Amino acid sequence: MLTDTPGIHHVTAMVGDAQANLDFLVGTLGLRLVKRTVNHEDVLRYHLYYGNGAGDLGTVYTCFPYPNEPPGRRGKPQLTATSFAVPEGSLDYWRDRLADRGVDAERVSRFDESALRFEDPAGTRLELVAADQSVAPWAGGPVPDRHAVRGIHGVTALPTNPFATASVLDTLGFEYAGEDGDRVRYRAGGDRATVVDLLDREAPYAREGVGSVHHVAVRVPDRDQLREWHDLFRERDVDVSRIRDRHYYHALYVREPGGILIELSTEGPGFTIDEDPATAGESLVLPPWAEEDREMIEGQLPSLALPAAAAGRGDDDG
Repeated sequence: MLTDTPGIHHVTAMVGDAQANLDFLVGTLGLRLVKRTVNHEDVLRYHLYYGNGAGDLGTVYTCFPYPNEPPGRRGKPQLTATSFAVPEGSLDYWRDRLADRGVDAERVSRFDESALRFEDPAGTRLELVAADQSVAPWAGGPVPDRHAVRGIHGVTALPTNPFATASVLDTLGFEYAGEDGDRVRYRAGGDRATVVDLLDREAPYAREGVGSVHHVAVRVPDRDQLREWHDLFRERDVDVSRIRDRHYYHALYVREPGGILIELSTEGPGFTIDEDPATAGESLVLPPWAEEDREMIEGQLPSLALPAAAAGRGDDDG
């Protein structure tokens, strides 16, 4: 029997330069690089996974670096922003930290939340939302615990048909939680990474490229559930992929009628099946079927260096 998703599994964005992406997400935002691997559809491109110290589901933000691709354009149908949860009372710290690093941040509010909105080096829109979550931050990171990112808070979607997108969210177990202007909130029932906001507004059509959010993935318990979801979406004539083995989880992809790409991902086997958690992210790991081509793959990928800030806390503990 199908069970409601407890929330977001991960969010994936398309970025430009891999080193700039790493420097920003680790050195500035204080996320941990929890997995350095490759895109299963193109093993000559990185797939970088960031999260809290353990890479807990609901904290994971992943990036595909495409250094030679043109920039994307926000519009319909697209995920237009990813928000991260930070502790209440920490936004002044983050405003100063971002400013010190040359990042302009805008203070915004919606519902009962305050947030900072800004862009990463690729032009991807990110937000820090003051919203306490019961997830431990990366204890070894450059940001003091009392200010550190707790994980994903949610995503903002701009569909072509928000009513159709809302229907799919409802099917997955998200519940209507209210409206603030042209923003309609849906929330899953878990304890973290539960928010999807739908924007009901006029906008130009999007162009996918560097700076675009590629998809949001939601959590399902296992492969058997994926099969049931696959059959349900096919019965409803919703565009759904076959189940794919992503080594750390199994996934299927739903292009819902509003145009947003939603992935359904299993909670296992997990990110620690091929690395010691203590040294995760420090070296390139490949899916088993790509190991025989390791020398060729490593020769084509650019080298990456963890920023110095990842080795310990900075002194800006405001």
